[in-house]
Amino acid sequence: MKVVVIGGTGLIGSKVVAKLQEHGHEAVPASPNSGVNTLTGEGLDEALQGAQVVVDVSNSPSFADDDVMEFFRTSTSNVLKAEKAAGVGHHVALSVVGTDRLQGSGYFRAKQVQEDLIKDGGIPYSIVHATQFFEFAKGLADQATDGDTVTLLPVKIQPVFSDDVATAVGRTAVGEPLNAITEVAGPDVFELPELIRKELAAKQDTRKVVADPNGTYWGAKIQDDTLLPGPDAHIGEVHFDDWLAQQK
Repeated sequence: MKVVVIGGTGLIGSKVVAKLQEHGHEAVPASPNSGVNTLTGEGLDEALQGAQVVVDVSNSPSFADDDVMEFFRTSTSNVLKAEKAAGVGHHVALSVVGTDRLQGSGYFRAKQVQEDLIKDGGIPYSIVHATQFFEFAKGLADQATDGDTVTLLPVKIQPVFSDDVATAVGRTAVGEPLNAITEVAGPDVFELPELIRKELAAKQDTRKVVADPNGTYWGAKIQDDTLLPGPDAHIGEVHFDDWLAQQK
């Protein structure tokens, strides 16, 4: 089948394209680099011609509250409109485990708007919720750093390898629409400070990691299990420690 991957040149998108192509599907990456701009609508109609499935793994170039809300609202609306015109039968989007529980954060409020637009968009859909990617652990540490100290909430987190996320997205794309959310997570649960200590130690980063129960996660107050998936989540194959060992 023909699958157009919005954000198909990014971390997850490029892997989704490769995995679908390996299984014989016509997977087409669509991004500003290939002349497709979901914010303006440029190139969308042409890119979606003949597509049975659209996968949206795009992300906002700016995480400022207003910018990210504008991105997901406008981009998703434009994609859904183009899908209707092209007769696309399945919209697949990548989102985040716990989005509905993280509404204290502007980013996750925008992701919730994206999900609501998809649910109300009139096109059969599947939403894949993933936990935090291994690759984003350093970014998590950086945004929580003041001087040489990283201050983090002592909450549970179950990070996942981007390859395993791409596998879950690709599998969902070629299946029947769920008209629901499915989850994917890694095989191991950590306390967030423990995870970041492992990440920094592996990179010989001397920043000190401190647990603060009064802190936030990307600006949101959360509970101990907010970032964890439900019991029916697909569990990835790659362990964080094994992945980390290969990054050296």
